[in-house]
Amino acid sequence: MEKLINEFSFGLFFWHLLIFIGLIFLLKKYAWKPILDSINERDESIRDALSKAEIAKKEMEILKSDNEKIMKEAILERDKILKEGNNKKNEIISQAKEVAKKEAEKIVKDAQLSIDLERKAAMKDLKDQIAIFSIDIAKKIVNKDLSNNSNQEDLIKTYLDEINSN
Repeated sequence: MEKLINEFSFGLFFWHLLIFIGLIFLLKKYAWKPILDSINERDESIRDALSKAEIAKKEMEILKSDNEKIMKEAILERDKILKEGNNKKNEIISQAKEVAKKEAEKIVKDAQLSIDLERKAAMKDLKDQIAIFSIDIAKKIVNKDLSNNSNQEDLIKTYLDEINSN
């Protein structure tokens, strides 16, 4: 019985070994190759994704540095424009003050000329009136008898009162 058990065990072992080898062969031919291919394909796609991610990371760093550079340039340009604007504003204000000063000087000069002309006209008119009064007084004096000093003094006082009232 021991022999039978040994033969049966050996036969069972042989068939088990044969089935196992056949199963390994079948798995190798039909399952392992597709499994390994998909694993290799997956590994390759992961490597591609990692390399693309690394490239994207480098591009993002480049874009970030470019953006910072552009921002610095924009800030410098803005500051330059603001400075130019302030300079232009100050220049316009200065020019406006200068024009206003010249205009004020012209107005004052014109006013002085006008005042001088009015004063000269008033002086001329006053001289004309004095001349007319003098002529009138002279006519009246010539027409009156001036032989007496008291008559002369009365006449002068009358005429002076007349002139003062006018």
